Amino acid sequence: MPVITSIKQQKNRGRVNIYLDGKFAFGIDLTNFVLLHLKVDQELSEKEVAEIVKKVEFQKALDKVLRFATVRQRSEKEIYDYFKRKRIHVLIHEYIIEKLRHFELLDDEKFAKWWVEQRQAFRPKAKRILTQELRIKGIKPEIIDKVLGETKIDEEKMARELLAKKAYKWGGLEPRLARQKKSQYLAGKGFSWEVIEKVVNQ
Repeated sequence: MPVITSIKQQKNRGRVNIYLDGKFAFGIDLTNFVLLHLKVDQELSEKEVAEIVKKVEFQKALDKVLRFATVRQRSEKEIYDYFKRKRIHVLIHEYIIEKLRHFELLDDEKFAKWWVEQRQAFRPKAKRILTQELRIKGIKPEIIDKVLGETKIDEEKMARELLAKKAYKWGGLEPRLARQKKSQYLAGKGFSWEVIEKVVNQ
């Protein structure tokens, strides 16, 4: 069974950190620390650790995650990354995930739709770039395909508008070089060669 090897006071003097077998295990407020009679060299079963963590960490951690999740839409991967950054105990991860789903604050398909809508409204991106961004956010390929398939994205119009904004760059170049520069620019923005060829030749 795990053994309490160290108890250290946090910067918040109303809480202490408990270390099991030399590794940080959980933080606990002083009231519960005293009530539970925790001490160095004390053995705790896995069940006891789980019960303590859920009792003392769950609500505090849930409040933190709720604040994070309500600022904007979040993907499930973003929530798990937040758990790691804030050192939220793994034993309560699933409890918090369940709560977020219950409050309808966690849904990767809704997140993907929101992400694409925001991009199209404020910073239009080609489908290839949107796919990369959603993958980084941990969205499954089937969800990405579904959302992008249901979203009307006029890549040709988007590419023409981007070229129009940068027209000053190519105005003085001879036609062949201008086409080459325009093609390279649009390729860097994630457009397919089919779209690039249509737009540049126009």
